[in-house]
Amino acid sequence: KDGELREHLLGTMELNDGNLQTLTEFMRKTLDPDPSVRRPAEKFLESVEGNQNYPILLLTLLEKSQDNVIRVCAAVTFKNYIKRNWRIIEDEPNKISDPDRTTIKANIVNLMLSSPEQIQKQLSDAISIIGREDFPLKWPDLLTEMVTRFQSGDFHIINGVLRTAHSLFKRYRHEFKSNELWLEIKLVLDTFANPLTELFKATIELCQTHATDINALKILFSSLTLISKLFYSLNFQDLPEFFEDNMETWMSNFHNLLTLDNKLLQTDDEEEAGLLELLKSQICDNAALYAQKYDEEFQPYLPRFVTAIWNLLVSTGQEVKYDLLVSNAIQFLASVCERPHYKHLFEDQNILTSICEKVIVPNMEFRSADEEAFEDNSEEYIRRDLEGSDIDTRRRAACDLVRGLCKFFEGPVTAIFSGYVNSMLGEYAKNPGVNWKHKDAAIYLVTSLASKAQTAKHGITQANELVNLTEFFVNHILTDLKSQNVNEFPVLKADAIKYVMIFRSQLPKEQLLQAVPLLVAHLQAESTVEHTYAAHALERLFTMRGPNNSTLITPAEMAPFTEQLLNNLFKALALPGSSENEYIMKAIMRSFSLLQEAIVSYIPTLIGQLTHKLLLVSKNPSKPHFNHYLFESLCLSIRITCKANTTTVGSFEEALFPVFTEILQNDVQEFVPYVFQVMSLLLEIHTSSIPNSYMALFPHLLQPVLWERTGNIPPLVRLLQAYLEKGGATIASSAADKIPGLLGVFQKLIASKANDHQGFYLMNSIIEHMPTESIVQYRKQIFILLFQRLQSSKTTKFIKSFMVFINLYGVKYGAIALQEIFDSIQPKMFGMVLEKIVIPEVQKVSGPVEKKICAVGIIKILTECPAMIDTEYTKLWTPLLQALIGLFELPEDDSIPDDEHFIDIEDTPGYQTAFSQLAFAGKKEHDPIGEVVSNPKILLAQSLHKLSTACPGRFPSMLSTSLNAEALQYLQGYLQAASVQLV
Repeated sequence: KDGELREHLLGTMELNDGNLQTLTEFMRKTLDPDPSVRRPAEKFLESVEGNQNYPILLLTLLEKSQDNVIRVCAAVTFKNYIKRNWRIIEDEPNKISDPDRTTIKANIVNLMLSSPEQIQKQLSDAISIIGREDFPLKWPDLLTEMVTRFQSGDFHIINGVLRTAHSLFKRYRHEFKSNELWLEIKLVLDTFANPLTELFKATIELCQTHATDINALKILFSSLTLISKLFYSLNFQDLPEFFEDNMETWMSNFHNLLTLDNKLLQTDDEEEAGLLELLKSQICDNAALYAQKYDEEFQPYLPRFVTAIWNLLVSTGQEVKYDLLVSNAIQFLASVCERPHYKHLFEDQNILTSICEKVIVPNMEFRSADEEAFEDNSEEYIRRDLEGSDIDTRRRAACDLVRGLCKFFEGPVTAIFSGYVNSMLGEYAKNPGVNWKHKDAAIYLVTSLASKAQTAKHGITQANELVNLTEFFVNHILTDLKSQNVNEFPVLKADAIKYVMIFRSQLPKEQLLQAVPLLVAHLQAESTVEHTYAAHALERLFTMRGPNNSTLITPAEMAPFTEQLLNNLFKALALPGSSENEYIMKAIMRSFSLLQEAIVSYIPTLIGQLTHKLLLVSKNPSKPHFNHYLFESLCLSIRITCKANTTTVGSFEEALFPVFTEILQNDVQEFVPYVFQVMSLLLEIHTSSIPNSYMALFPHLLQPVLWERTGNIPPLVRLLQAYLEKGGATIASSAADKIPGLLGVFQKLIASKANDHQGFYLMNSIIEHMPTESIVQYRKQIFILLFQRLQSSKTTKFIKSFMVFINLYGVKYGAIALQEIFDSIQPKMFGMVLEKIVIPEVQKVSGPVEKKICAVGIIKILTECPAMIDTEYTKLWTPLLQALIGLFELPEDDSIPDDEHFIDIEDTPGYQTAFSQLAFAGKKEHDPIGEVVSNPKILLAQSLHKLSTACPGRFPSMLSTSLNAEALQYLQGYLQAASVQLV
């Protein structure tokens, strides 16, 4: 039945009830929990999304369907469709027809404003994705259409407009300055700034009129919050004249809103921030923006904002719902206190003490909410605490304030806090079981005081001289790490592990070595946070570099703990909640990389565990980092073991191929590029001919559908190169019917500006490894394709690759064959290529192997091609020699024309998995010329000598008259070095 439906829909997707009905049925199936129902439905929708009217059908469904679930599903499907397909990418099919684009833009704003909130949000996102591409040039009336709705007085509509404007302008906060951006912002300000200001004033008046009506206030306050967010976006790049002129209106109202307290808007919920908190948080952000960027203009308002925000901080409770507000308020103080001309506000010792006591210390406390997150929501806790996404936590803000104050007042601040730290540690010592939170706060304070500069790679790189980190480590950190019971006081254990990790560049090596076995033991802790931190700390320690750029910790120093380390890491993956823990997997990868051949004896048992894990996660890949490190670990196992003994490659193939087959058959998109990389690695290790198991897969690798996904291209090309290198002859004899398919892939890649270099990699391997007779019949066609591409779009990248290719061809088949094939396409073509491409552009070739190929190829053209010496091509002989000497002696020309800068940087739209390169599957640089020519300069001298003996007297005079003096001098040097001369 599905087949018939597909036929029915694919013909024409007219707007009729039948098609809407069919689409509804498929939508419903995509929500089915059973994958055998869901997957085909998803695949079906994907297969029809290129049809005209498809997006219009979706919009009709989300507007008119009687079933609310279907409406929301259609809205989400529509947004994802826009996200994947709106952007037009060169060389990729454009799936949305122009009439559909026009219809969508004409109707979407109205539709968004008249839809219920759930759908409004999806459409609002879709508008901002379209706006990102089309606004303002291709969608000039978008803003005016939106601004006129401010007059409607209906706040459901007004908030829809504000929400959409927010998602449209949000990018101004992180875009780089450019004329284009500023012109766009100017256009937005001209249309939007005044109506927004009027709306702001009107909304504030309405808040007073409806001060007792809770429902009206909720809507009005969400409008005020959105207006404040828009204020932030529009003021971020630079202070617009309009806002400078209207600063009094905005700032005095912001100040009033900060001090406002409306009993009706207070919520009982302790977790969720209410409207009042959200609005005040945004105002703190806006004030911080002005204090940092426009301090002169903002100066008259600053003291009253400092007072208001200080009062806010002192009077706000410890509940979670105030976290964003408190952290933004503290961030405001932090940004003010490190500006030189606000320094005087903080100089008084009493003020410093008061800030430390009333703002910093209370917000460093570990609250019961933090404890709950530590135990029950460890993933979120780790993300906030380790990865620094804790921007909106009180602790992070308090730390930033400590750092800000230390800029001018390091001495007094350190002195005030040392007192606190000592008394907290004293409290803990009296009764550890009850007072452990005091020690936690003390460690946190020490960390924030001590750390001045931090990088992800090295941890803390600059520390406060007034804090003795080593002493603190010995007296307070080691004791926790050494305690026999790894499950006691998990928070303090996690703190201790984090301390080692953060200060790893400050602590002496012997203390780090002392910590390693203790960290290995903590991998077995029940607490997810604790064993994750232990894995992360070990991984960071293993990446540290020693004096001679080897790892700081050596495999020999790890020998006593190697078995325990590997055991505990793999056991930790079996702990509840950590079956796909990316930190543990990364630590496994890093351990393999550090220990190298020390792991060989463990691999036979570990590879089984890794492949089993791969089989499990391939059923539903959800943790991209975990999966990446899992594949990296597989690559390391293969590399290290096969380096010691290449015959073991077969046992890896036995273990991995069943899982790989399943991944390829089920088309697990995220894993396919990884599988190709690991297979390349395995195949490249083989020393004899290509195994049958690989040949069976060969035809499948040429299927066009695989090549449609950009993420597959680099690993697939590399895999095909490995096939050619190991089995060129086998392909020619047993799969000759597949050669046209191989050339079809080359043709597809060469047509794309983004992937043409991959097409050349493939073609170079074909030239190098396929038996000559197997591709003779295709040669001319290959050159014709390249010329067509040269005529349609000649980019620097293409020219560089093209030169390497023609020179490799000359090296492989001889210069005469190269000249003949060019001239067989069109008379005198060979000369045109030399004159228009090789001579002027060869300086652009980069990479030692590429330069060597070009040099040897040009030497052959100069010295082994009679046409260069006896026809009208002779006039090109000296310029070509001059270009070759330039390639040897001049710096590489890496200039790129202005219009080509962005060709390589293709960010794949939507959720298409981009290609993830496995570091440990790296390919060795291959030199097709190899040892035959070690020094091309000597080869040039010898070849010229040989040529000149064939026609004596001709070359010395030709060179002395037409080669420039500097080039001639270099050439004399080559001849001397080769002990030959021209006759």
